[in-house]
Amino acid sequence: MDYTYEQFKREIRTLTDIDLDSYKERQMKRRIESLLSSKGMKDYFAYLRVLKTDKAALEEFIEYITINVSEFFRNPEQWAYLEKEVLPVLCKKKDIKIWSAACSTGDEPYTIALIMKNKFPDVRFFLLATDIDEKAIMMAKTGEYSKKSIANVPKEYMSYFTLQENGKYAVSKEIKKCVSFKKHNLFKDVYPKNVDLLVCRNVLIYFTEEKKDEIFREYYRSLSRGGILFLGNTEQMIDYREIGYYRPAPFFYGKE
Repeated sequence: MDYTYEQFKREIRTLTDIDLDSYKERQMKRRIESLLSSKGMKDYFAYLRVLKTDKAALEEFIEYITINVSEFFRNPEQWAYLEKEVLPVLCKKKDIKIWSAACSTGDEPYTIALIMKNKFPDVRFFLLATDIDEKAIMMAKTGEYSKKSIANVPKEYMSYFTLQENGKYAVSKEIKKCVSFKKHNLFKDVYPKNVDLLVCRNVLIYFTEEKKDEIFREYYRSLSRGGILFLGNTEQMIDYREIGYYRPAPFFYGKE
């Protein structure tokens, strides 16, 4: 291609603040070239010209590369462990801070809100949900989901959803008001502090090992003493002891 991938990455960083060097190169490059082919673009340069002049195309590109795949209670057994083993300990404080990082379209922070409201009604909690993709955040704030997205929601929580005329299920205002959404770039923005529960699932698998290590260390600094990091079932932290974590169960890492 006339316009090299290295040049393309630099231009994208200027346009979006997204550092493509933080992603696994072979996987991301293949993904982008597939997108170029589907758009009928002959090279990176032609696509960049579109991205610089068409805001909708740029938003579509950001949504595409940030891989927004999520659902309520994804991997239910892990959420059961969070509810029965992790949260009872954290909620002894009666006032906790929760951060859902890279929250995508809001499925996971709303899952947390459902659990907190119903299982720990006497506990005050602040739930911050962040993502780099503004379109995903807008969808999260709207709070409407497909039947597939809510397939794992326990029957006891279905009263918090209302079937809409468009066939989607809207989460209740009571649950929506529990979550504060904000744009956040894991590669450059300041991380929240004194977090008791940090949920970031099935996102870091797309990053390089070096970038994952950086983020795990930043997460450690974000956590309060006794705080817990909850990862997805596709992720693991090999050198967690070296950073300072302990592992009470698979996919859960604590800060003593």
